[in-house]
Amino acid sequence: MTSLPAAIIFDMDGVLVDSSPFHLRKWTGLLRAHRIAFDEQELRRIVLGPANEATFRHFLGTDLTREQLAELGEELDGNFRREIGPHPPTIQGVQRFIAECHTQGIPMAVASAAIASNVKFLIAALGVEDYFRAVLAVDATTHPKPHPEIYLKTASMLGVDPAACAVFEDSLVGIEAAKRAGMKCVAIASTFSAEDLRRETPADLIVPNFEGISLQTLRHLFNGDGNLGGGHVSG
Repeated sequence: MTSLPAAIIFDMDGVLVDSSPFHLRKWTGLLRAHRIAFDEQELRRIVLGPANEATFRHFLGTDLTREQLAELGEELDGNFRREIGPHPPTIQGVQRFIAECHTQGIPMAVASAAIASNVKFLIAALGVEDYFRAVLAVDATTHPKPHPEIYLKTASMLGVDPAACAVFEDSLVGIEAAKRAGMKCVAIASTFSAEDLRRETPADLIVPNFEGISLQTLRHLFNGDGNLGGGHVSG
C-alpha cells in the first residue's frame, strides 16, 4: 500500500481562509483611492495569486521605488485587515482535515504569497498556528510564485523530498509553482472555477473545498489508482 505524503503544504488565501472577496475589496479600495482605472472583470486574475509587488507595478508602473512599494503595501495591508475583520471565514472542512493530519503525525506547513504580517494575522485568527512546523510568506523568497522557490524551500525546512509532498492551492500561479516543484497538487475551487482550473492548470485533483478530502484521498492520489475516495470535483 502506498504510504501517505511525507508532508502537506497549504497555501493560505483561498485554501485555509476564504479571503478572496476581501482581497478583491482591498485592491478595489486602493485603486480607486489612487484614481487608477481597472477592469472589474479582469481584476480577479490580476490580483489573486501574484505577489503584491508585481501587481503594484502592473497598475502603477515599473519605476516604483522601494519606499513607494512599502507605503503602498502598508495601505493595502490596512485595507485588508479592515475588510476581513477579526474572524476570517475558513474554507469548509479545512480545520477537520488539519486535525486529521495532525493526529496521524504528518508534518504541515504554510507557504503563502501574502506578506508575513497578514499570514501571521490570519493563522493566529484561525487558531491553527500550533499545527504548522514551518510558515513561509513571500518575504522569505526571492522569486514569487509561479517560481517553485517557496515550495522547495518549505520542503527543505521540513526535511522531506519535494516529490513526497502534497500541496493545497487555489491560484493559477500557485498551482504552477507546486507542480514545478515536483509536488502533487490539490486545487481548491474557491478563487477560480473548477472549469478554469481544469482548463488552465496541471492540478492533480480539483475539489470545491475540504469536505470529502481525507488522508485516504491523498493515499490514492499518490498511488495513481484513479480511485480518489470521493475527493473528485463535481460540477
